[in-house]
Amino acid sequence: MKFMIIENNIDLIKFYDSIGIDRIFIDLEVLGKKERQGHLDTVITLNHSITDINKIKPLLKKSKLLVRVNPININSKYEIEQCIQNGADIIMLPMFKRVNEVKEFLTIIGGRVRTCLLLETSEAVCRIDDILDIPGIDEVHIGLNDLHLAYGLDFMFELLTGGIIELIVNKLKKKNIPFGIGGIATCQGGAINGRIILGEYIRLGATQVILSRSFKKIVENSKDLFLKEINKLNNELNYWNHATDNDFYNNRNILKEKVLEIIN
Repeated sequence: MKFMIIENNIDLIKFYDSIGIDRIFIDLEVLGKKERQGHLDTVITLNHSITDINKIKPLLKKSKLLVRVNPININSKYEIEQCIQNGADIIMLPMFKRVNEVKEFLTIIGGRVRTCLLLETSEAVCRIDDILDIPGIDEVHIGLNDLHLAYGLDFMFELLTGGIIELIVNKLKKKNIPFGIGGIATCQGGAINGRIILGEYIRLGATQVILSRSFKKIVENSKDLFLKEINKLNNELNYWNHATDNDFYNNRNILKEKVLEIIN
């Protein structure tokens, strides 16, 4: 499981790289995001910029640099070119709805860096078969924040219990496209603790996840505590990687119960 964290603080990035966080996540997406998520307790980054990329890239010895650009727009070619020239290893496209948007994104990149589609609209889910037929998709990340809003749901983890994520990941597996799902809190933190969510992500076959705000709050106070939480997460990861079908079945039932408690 690859861990990603949204960050442009140089001091913290050096720390993350030193302890083996797999991906540093620069977030350039601003178009429409505040309107979609402004009422939620989510991270909306307004201080990340393309210039962060060439400041951060030379510092990384272990971590890869992922950059989320804006949805396809008239400035996409320029923005993506700048990201590539400044050293991005992976570029993520958010909020796509149509096949042609994905084709344009992949054409601009032209195989020069790794591509990641952030699947987070109901339109993209409905068109998933045609989208996944496009050559050049290296990986997909399923975004639970915007996707649960698109379906009019009250809680993002309801997507994990309603069958829609299962449908998506089965299609990804058939295409042999690696994928990640949403974010994760600390093992004992979050509306539903990270241990339960991690177990479900592993059951589904996810290979990457974003470390959520609970991790960010910890590292701002203590790097030692952050490292302890990462070690706990790795221990849980080891457990779930060796879990039985019955373990996953029981964990899924617990997840369903907790989701029902929250939405009812």
